[in-house]
Amino acid sequence: MWLLALFVGVPLIEIALFIQVGGAIGLWSTLGIVVLTAILGTYLMRAQGSAAMADIRNSFNQMNDPTEPLAHGAMILFSGALLLTPGFFTDAVGFALLVPAFRSAAFRWLRKRVKVQSFSAHQTTQGFHRPASDDVVNGDYVDITDQAPKDSDAPSRWTQH
Repeated sequence: MWLLALFVGVPLIEIALFIQVGGAIGLWSTLGIVVLTAILGTYLMRAQGSAAMADIRNSFNQMNDPTEPLAHGAMILFSGALLLTPGFFTDAVGFALLVPAFRSAAFRWLRKRVKVQSFSAHQTTQGFHRPASDDVVNGDYVDITDQAPKDSDAPSRWTQH
């Protein structure tokens, strides 16, 4: 239900802001600001994204938990999408996600609310199943390496244009 409210609420907020800002500074100034924030946001997102990729590489090289650098990278990617979306509210949220302190606070908030549960291939709803050494899979097979294709002289149709 909250997703529906988000899809209805954000465009309504954007329309209201466009009307207010357009009435105050004019149509062309409003459109100029929207285009300028998209260009500036793209530049900042690329710079922050490069730094996030370096952090991810460092965490893998040092064998550290890459959860936080990956989350920062995802938030930077999301901020880029928000900054390319025309509107003042989405631009404000997008620019906020480009600030490392805001991303860290958002990560800590999300980490408290998200529960990660792993599920191994041998885990069942009753518990864990350890495969026994006598687990055998029976099957039949046919060796097709000696069989030639029926139309071996015919050209392949995969390369026809």
